[in-house]
Amino acid sequence: QVQLVESGGGLVQPGGSLRLSCTAPSVIFGIYDMGWYRQVPGKQRELVATITTEGTPRYAISVKGRCTISGDNAKNTVYLQMNSLKPEDTAVYYCNAHHLLSIPSDYWGQGTQVTVSS
Repeated sequence: QVQLVESGGGLVQPGGSLRLSCTAPSVIFGIYDMGWYRQVPGKQRELVATITTEGTPRYAISVKGRCTISGDNAKNTVYLQMNSLKPEDTAVYYCNAHHLLSIPSDYWGQGTQVTVSS
């Protein structure tokens, strides 16, 4: 069973920083594109950032310039560095692995809570 293991969420004050980590098994990392999504109650899950197997990042407009997604091939881990956090960044953040031609095409982590509050 494929598991994406997330860590790094927590409570942070506005303007602060957090780094989320997601470790994937070898059968996934380097084959699937990786990404982070977030969800608040009552709303759809939304894209935060993705990174292709070639290392090309993509960001939601709402986080561009404040977040950096990166991968460590030696550790099978993808990171999301979040800076200048705002209260509206509060959400459950989910790690995602995506491969259009695979079945299933998506795997999800269990989610990690990020709360930005003073």
